[in-house]
Amino acid sequence: MTTDPSTSTPTRALIIGCGVIGIHHGIVLTKHPDFVVTALVDPKPEATEAVAKKVVELGAEEPVIYDSIAAALESDTVDLAVVCTPSGYHIDNATEVIEAGKHVVLEKPLDVSVARGREFADVAAKAAANGQLVSVISQHRFDTGAAIVRKAVQEDRFGRVTSGLATMAWYRSQQYYDSGDWRGTWALDGGGAVMNQGVHTVDLLRWFLGRPVEVVAHTAQLAHERIEIEDTATATVRFESGALAAIHMTTAAYPGLTARVQVHGSLGSAILDNDELRYFHAGDGAVSDNLREAKRTGNQAEEMLGEKASGGDEFTGSRNKPDGFVAGHSRQYDDIAAALQNGSQPLVTVEEALLSLALVRSLYVSATLGQPVAFDDVLNGKYDDLTVTVNAG
Repeated sequence: MTTDPSTSTPTRALIIGCGVIGIHHGIVLTKHPDFVVTALVDPKPEATEAVAKKVVELGAEEPVIYDSIAAALESDTVDLAVVCTPSGYHIDNATEVIEAGKHVVLEKPLDVSVARGREFADVAAKAAANGQLVSVISQHRFDTGAAIVRKAVQEDRFGRVTSGLATMAWYRSQQYYDSGDWRGTWALDGGGAVMNQGVHTVDLLRWFLGRPVEVVAHTAQLAHERIEIEDTATATVRFESGALAAIHMTTAAYPGLTARVQVHGSLGSAILDNDELRYFHAGDGAVSDNLREAKRTGNQAEEMLGEKASGGDEFTGSRNKPDGFVAGHSRQYDDIAAALQNGSQPLVTVEEALLSLALVRSLYVSATLGQPVAFDDVLNGKYDDLTVTVNAG
């Protein structure tokens, strides 16, 4: 199901779920030269109409609105479906797409269940062998700064990575949680500050530091009502490399601050704040005895960003040069388009998304049990039947 780049036409996309994130994907896909939005599905007519209107405003033909996913997939107007429904529906929707022989992209997270994620990983592997693309949105891996840090870690430029930090201090009002019956539920949201809002930040931490080994966590519901999930969580994580990390996630930090990832090693450090590379220092194989001078002159962030801007960076290759929230998704769709054309694997596979989902689940399991948990135990199903809970504060 690959495409010859020399004769390729835009990939025809179906958006399943036309809420806020569905509108966003509609904008990104319409602006992208390799995609066209041809079909929409959502049980709410006003939602599909809003996406269709936005697509037309951007100069494209109006997509067809279908009553069901099955009808859209049978229409012969779809090559790829983008799943933007509540998290608990992701795998069911994606499986239907795969069974119809189409490519599929799932918004984050992969799902709310690690057990279902494991089963779907097998489905996705068979689909990939059949030439179908299956990818999960993790757009911040495509941020320029994140790509720089990942490359530096791979090249051991930070020396031995010793520690990391993932923190997200955001705010969500009570009205936000009251705005939909699925919000704030374990069944469809899969969790709160960590699963819903913080999963991208956790994903970057894991991408940089490697495979987790053990998690110790606490969760609480401290500033909201009428929800099942946490609005505040903390955790420590030990990785296979020996590196240690701290995770802090909250939607109760009024009026809402930033998300930050830090990586520290024996020869250097990096800080990403609100998706931008704020600090970067990588040693040349030795440390300076003049620490004061090293601190004063040690920030190489601008230098590294300059190299990327002038070096044809593969992670900033969006031809649309979008701004803000659109940028990361557009870069990921660059990767998806390339994978479709070349018959290659996308950067973010289901297996990768499953590892990040398992890390989030490990945090919830530890908080529920009040004890450390082994990451592999969670990933391999030991706690599949555990009902996770949160301290209501």
